[in-house]
Amino acid sequence: MRNRLRNYSFGTVIPFVLLHLALVAVFLVPFHWYLVALMFATYSLRMFAITAGYHRYFSHRTYKLSRGWQFLMAFLAETSGQKGVLWWAAHHRVHHQHSDGTKDIHSPTQRGFWWAHVGWVLSNDYDGYDPNLIKDFSKFPELRWINRHYLVPPVVMAASLLLAGGWEALVWGFVASTVLLFHGTFAINSLAHIWGSRRFATPDDSRNNFVLALITFGEGWHNNHHQFMYACRQGIRWWELDFTYYALKLLSWLGIARDLRGIRLPVSEGEAA
Repeated sequence: MRNRLRNYSFGTVIPFVLLHLALVAVFLVPFHWYLVALMFATYSLRMFAITAGYHRYFSHRTYKLSRGWQFLMAFLAETSGQKGVLWWAAHHRVHHQHSDGTKDIHSPTQRGFWWAHVGWVLSNDYDGYDPNLIKDFSKFPELRWINRHYLVPPVVMAASLLLAGGWEALVWGFVASTVLLFHGTFAINSLAHIWGSRRFATPDDSRNNFVLALITFGEGWHNNHHQFMYACRQGIRWWELDFTYYALKLLSWLGIARDLRGIRLPVSEGEAA
């Protein structure tokens, strides 16, 4: 137990716990339905930034952005409170190199559900990252800066909500939204490797899950993703909803996102994607 406790940075654990405890405040501020809409809006914006930014852009380079839009995507993703953009992408690349193997940093089959879901994020074992894994983006000084100062975006967002809408906007638009965002994102690391179906015989335990796909705007098609990790689209069949891809497609029509990388399945597997 003593050795395990030394693996946790309480400077990370305490804010994480306090944010969860702060959820009680939803019962202490005046309730209005617009606050629920605000929570959904801030959740949706940041979930898109995580899935389109942290994951499909910075981790896998499945499409292209200009330098300005690239920075904005990184800023929006970091408002989620899930550490720096280079840190996030570098660790995710490790996950794909060793998925569900002994060197996978968050495999539920190797170290259990708790570790895969949130334990590794709170552990100081992974405070750092290998810069050699993310040379393609660490060459940008603005990304190095925002990666070091990853608390700036969530603080800016929280302060903006407080100034614009008062305490109730802060509680619903930031506290409740962020906690939901944590567990929605973390569920891909934990549940998407133990719950769902497998279309492709990948060397890991990745699975497709419709419920997780709804919560994470398409990331729940995790077995598809592990088979075609270079592809921008993760929902392959027409009924595999992938809201992140639809939004990126819209951004491509507007000239913001470019060169979205697709996949083409054999006829026996389904239609082109």
